[in-house]
Amino acid sequence: MKVLGINGSPRKKWNTGTLVSKALEGAAAAGAETELIHLYDLDFKGCISCFSCKRLNGKSYGKCAVKDDLAPVLEKVEKADALVLGSPIYFAEVTGEMRSFIERLFFQYLVYDKEKTILTPKKMPTCFIYTMNVTEQVVKDWGYDVKIKYYAQQLSRFFGYPSESLIVTDTYQFDDYAKYASSRFDAQAKAKRREEVFPVDCRKAYDLGAKLVRGE
Repeated sequence: MKVLGINGSPRKKWNTGTLVSKALEGAAAAGAETELIHLYDLDFKGCISCFSCKRLNGKSYGKCAVKDDLAPVLEKVEKADALVLGSPIYFAEVTGEMRSFIERLFFQYLVYDKEKTILTPKKMPTCFIYTMNVTEQVVKDWGYDVKIKYYAQQLSRFFGYPSESLIVTDTYQFDDYAKYASSRFDAQAKAKRREEVFPVDCRKAYDLGAKLVRGE
């Protein structure tokens, strides 16, 4: 079994990157082969509305026709048996790179017919890991949970299995808060949460990766 991880954070080894890596560790421990891709290493754009993926009898029907750094990643997704996505939340959305990836991934499989056909080659389990600086209460008050539910619904729609979400809140953003304009935050409280809560989140990510492989 092959589990593919997609990190949509510009930082490879901070909150999101760490959690996606932990999920892949859990998948590997359960017997899977894993691979991690960092979107910010790639040169690509979102959907350009060329509609080649929808041209009847076209050579790119059901496939994104754009040939850039994302093209081989989309091929890897089709060969994978499970998918782990991860992104920070910036201004109530996933990062621009993750959003562009999702556009390209989903749109190629969407058919404009009355039956609402989906051309995804096969079903597979998926999960989405989100990190954010805001608290759990803000997630509810500002409607972040609605956006997260939407992505879960779309992943389920395209890949056939209920998609799980891991929401990691109130994250630690800097090594030294004194170096940045960040007086709204309690640096000690942030550090304490990083020390006490983030390891629990890492364990949740690890267990989630293992769960994908076990098919639970």
